[in-house]
Amino acid sequence: MRLTVLGAAGEVTGSCYLVEAEGLRFIVDCGMFQGGREAEAKNRRFPAFNPESLDFVILTHAHIDHSGLLPRLVALGFRGPVYCTEATADLLGVLLPDAAHIAEKEAEWRNLDRRRKQGRWRGDAAPLYTVEQAKSSLRKLKRRSYDQAFEPHKRVRARFRDAGHILGSSIVELWLHTPGREVKLVFSGDLGMANRPLLNDPTPIAEADYLVVESTYGDRLHKSLAETIDELAFALNETLLRKKGNVIIPAFAVGRTQEIIYLLLDLIRQGRIPESLAIFVDSPMASAATEITLQHSELLDQETRELLRWGREQGTELPYVRFTESPEDSMAINSIRQGAVVLSASGMCDAGRIKHHLKNNLPRAECAIVIAGFQAQGTLGRRLVDGARWVRIFGEDVPVRASIHTLGGLSAHADRDALLAWLGGFTQGPRHTWVVHGEASTAAGFAGLIRNRLGWPVSVPAPGESYPLT
Repeated sequence: MRLTVLGAAGEVTGSCYLVEAEGLRFIVDCGMFQGGREAEAKNRRFPAFNPESLDFVILTHAHIDHSGLLPRLVALGFRGPVYCTEATADLLGVLLPDAAHIAEKEAEWRNLDRRRKQGRWRGDAAPLYTVEQAKSSLRKLKRRSYDQAFEPHKRVRARFRDAGHILGSSIVELWLHTPGREVKLVFSGDLGMANRPLLNDPTPIAEADYLVVESTYGDRLHKSLAETIDELAFALNETLLRKKGNVIIPAFAVGRTQEIIYLLLDLIRQGRIPESLAIFVDSPMASAATEITLQHSELLDQETRELLRWGREQGTELPYVRFTESPEDSMAINSIRQGAVVLSASGMCDAGRIKHHLKNNLPRAECAIVIAGFQAQGTLGRRLVDGARWVRIFGEDVPVRASIHTLGGLSAHADRDALLAWLGGFTQGPRHTWVVHGEASTAAGFAGLIRNRLGWPVSVPAPGESYPLT
């Protein structure tokens, strides 16, 4: 038996882990690399194995850094099933075609730019994959419920447990059978924070022979939710009431957008922000993800279900929220000079409609940008967080005059203490633990904490590194 770490090693994107056992081969996650100049090259080099040799794929959740290369895997020859939770399958029906659409548009823009600069045609750049290829990959999905064991292969038993990260996110338990022995692997996927709105807390796991655990925020603590809500309320009131500007919130379409909608409506319900504001969700993908979230209300926590009941008393489950669909609707928002709260994707500001809203509002001192999620190195969002005074958007230099507010307590990822608390649920330490899905220094620091506080054998894998499961 062998585990090979193909992505999310010393970085927070590209999650993919290859498991091999006496002729059996499968991967857990098939994530896209995001952020920085090397990401596209890494995505185009994927996979470092023969896709036709895989027996199956298991996905922990729908985020693109865990699922986004699935269409490429299928296009290159993978023919097996892909197992995921029911909500994950529904979200992938939105996310993967959208990722393909963005890839096609970026390839189109790149080709036009190349022709303009070179003056003649030298061959078109192809997108990473097409919308049709994305739709084809969706036919591979096999839905499974939380907590119910299933057999993706005659020598493998698996079970999804609620990870509390986004709708449908899962911790994966795997039991591998070979003659005379059984080995249990656990993949944490991305773990959510306990006691946060929208979703239930991550499920504790009692035992594993081997563990692969994320470390996105393994070197820091999030602000308390109460402090974060206070900061959000301040940014909204300061910008909308005193400065008379707009608030732009780059938000991941899945998870973060729905969480912020919850917080905004709860602040309105409490009378802490004005009812006169106009909340725009300007992302077709976020609109679809919100609808899917409402369809899976049984997965939401008690507080969220109570807020939805309050909304229905106002006449609709989500009062004060306007969902835009067409490009014309999106462009119309840019004519609003004050009083708008705009939630738009992408969450790291590198693609989608958010770039138009940033271009229009960043130069305005009366406006505010609220950063509410992790910003990977190399992304536009990271440059804003790091205090850039100018950023480049659509080939133009844009001054940063709007105020930048970074909310530290809305992360969908568990912080250091929450990760350690989840690890503390194991009745005994695994034989070995690999720390992944964190920037290099963060992963190394969190591995040190596991070693020192829990006494477990632990390491931080390098990309492509392989380990025997003995």
